[in-house]
Amino acid sequence: MELTPRQESVYKVILAYYRQHRFSPTVREIGEQLGLAGPAGIHRILKVLEARGYLSSTPGKNRSWRPVARELTPSLPVAGTIAAGEPLTVWDNPEERLPVDPTLYGHPDCFALRVAGDSMIGVHIQNNDLAIIRPQNDVASGEIAAVIVDGILLEATLKFVNKKIGMVELKAANPDYPPLLFEGADREKIRIMGRYVGLIRQNRWGKQSGSLKKSGMRV
Repeated sequence: MELTPRQESVYKVILAYYRQHRFSPTVREIGEQLGLAGPAGIHRILKVLEARGYLSSTPGKNRSWRPVARELTPSLPVAGTIAAGEPLTVWDNPEERLPVDPTLYGHPDCFALRVAGDSMIGVHIQNNDLAIIRPQNDVASGEIAAVIVDGILLEATLKFVNKKIGMVELKAANPDYPPLLFEGADREKIRIMGRYVGLIRQNRWGKQSGSLKKSGMRV
């Protein structure tokens, strides 16, 4: 059974640490390397990795997790079209996976979203492209992001995020689509799923080509 990107990243931290020190990192050290605050989630992942044969452990001993000799093939999850809900659950429920290392896009938890629509054709993002998203909950003004607006946009949308005084504008790259303006309390309804960092284009034969653009939502 394939691992999720988060599970794979924990395994890789343990594997690299073990190869260097000949013993495993603590849960706290794993969390520090991956930017994770709480130990509970890491403990759950360790149990999953053990159940799937990636780790072994000795009960009652510290630093007892040991990587089992096997190599992982890096892959990029394709989340599909996202509806309302916690957006980052796409990490654990990919529709498919591509044989692409997510770290090529700067983060081990990058994922792809399939584009539906033509509102971003001005920046060469086309219908059915795969937009690569780096998970983060904010972006700088003028960057492209995957966005959900609670109660207004029920699917993720790919737009420029322009921050102005008292207002946030979600802007398309196609003049046929007017900008979406959010003022006052409506600004709090905007949720950033992640920043657009790359694009994979699939041709009619199912082959893929990559470039610095993104994929997987209605645009």
